[in-house]
Amino acid sequence: MIKIIPAIDIIDGKCVRLSQGDYDQKTIYNSNPLEVAKSFEGAGIEHLHLVDLDGAKAKHIVNWKVLESIAGQTKLSVDFGGGIKSDEDVNIAFSAGAEQITCGSIAVKSPELMQSWIEKYGSEKVILGADAKNRKIAVNGWTEDAGIDLFQFVKEYLEKGVQYVTCTDIATDGMLSGPNVTLYKEILEEMPSIQLIASGGVSDIKDIHSLNETGAYGVIVGKAIYEGRIALKDLAQLNA
Repeated sequence: MIKIIPAIDIIDGKCVRLSQGDYDQKTIYNSNPLEVAKSFEGAGIEHLHLVDLDGAKAKHIVNWKVLESIAGQTKLSVDFGGGIKSDEDVNIAFSAGAEQITCGSIAVKSPELMQSWIEKYGSEKVILGADAKNRKIAVNGWTEDAGIDLFQFVKEYLEKGVQYVTCTDIATDGMLSGPNVTLYKEILEEMPSIQLIASGGVSDIKDIHSLNETGAYGVIVGKAIYEGRIALKDLAQLNA
């Protein structure tokens, strides 16, 4: 069964969600991210996708204390992203308790640096963040079109040893409109060896079943949980 990975996005230390990555379309769901993480753990969830949205904007890690508190006070396996741009940022993330890091913009702008992290920490620790709009890679908190084809981008990193890829379809993210199942199917047909984590658009349990049928390794679920469209007990049953 596909791994269920709830998302916590952080701005000013609070748990928020954006629509299509737009900082002006922000909803604050909880001022205590640790409380949210504990509720996931209490429901039997094992994985967490933690995103430092302040860090993504500032181009360096900002909310590492939130990571430290969640990693230190839960048993969740945390994948951390947002603002990882330097060796120092990577050290901060792993020192604060991240099990894995997700790197998107840096993988586009400094492929040599990304490669060095894959070699130093291992491919199981470094997730490629492939965020795309109309099948083109977007960077810097999705504010900039990198003009790179999504499939070509993932293929190149597959050759460099990347194992895990989180692919977010920006058009669907935070919109509760259903995930781009066709896109994920195509990626896995072309690159069956990758551990693909689907992200964006999940609105109900049926969407998760649809993604499971593609053979995806994992699915990131955010707004659907916070809006009460998916109950934690239902997610726990899927993970059982």
